[in-house]
Amino acid sequence: MAVYRFRVSFEDYDDIVREIDIKPTQTFAELHQAIHQSTGYNPDYSSSFYVSNDQWTKGEEIAYKPNQRKQDRGVALMEKSKLTSFIDDPHQKFYYTFNFDRPFDFHVELVKILDETAGKTYPLVVRSVGEAPKQFGNTFNAAAAAEDEDFDFLNEMEYNADEAEGFEEINESGEEGHRASGHHDEHEEHGEDDEFGDEFSDNDHYDEGLSRDSEDY
Repeated sequence: MAVYRFRVSFEDYDDIVREIDIKPTQTFAELHQAIHQSTGYNPDYSSSFYVSNDQWTKGEEIAYKPNQRKQDRGVALMEKSKLTSFIDDPHQKFYYTFNFDRPFDFHVELVKILDETAGKTYPLVVRSVGEAPKQFGNTFNAAAAAEDEDFDFLNEMEYNADEAEGFEEINESGEEGHRASGHHDEHEEHGEDDEFGDEFSDNDHYDEGLSRDSEDY
């Protein structure tokens, strides 16, 4: 049986290259998995191959974990689509977008058709050049967050239970201090507004002061 050899390169990092051998009867889902076996990425993100031309223009889409809109449109699914069904050129090209949330774009090109080698398991990564850039996935990335107008930094922050309790205690003590301070201010204002008010209370405090002074003698 024949084997396809695909050259896979990042659109923005063309010096990072992988070459993967795969059977024509295998699926785009298997190619998707093989690419990320070679990059070290978690492949479990919504992604798509697009049948392309020499200018890398996107054509028919073959999707992995498509959204509802694509499903309603009847997009082809990677796990149900064999490579041979979408190849009509000995140098067939596919534009490939991995992880639409934090996308990486790839150029995937058929570069050779070989004979199957007995005893080898396909798909097979046969060449790997350059280290793939770090996968963003769903982790916090400051640069990406700055570009995302919908990113809510406060909602993305996580605290453990001890930290949350600490914040609560600080908040409560701050509120209590504020209330005490407010009460003091009100008392001072009241004293200014009614200099001679509540004279019994004032006399009581005055008498107590005299009593304490008398005891000292």
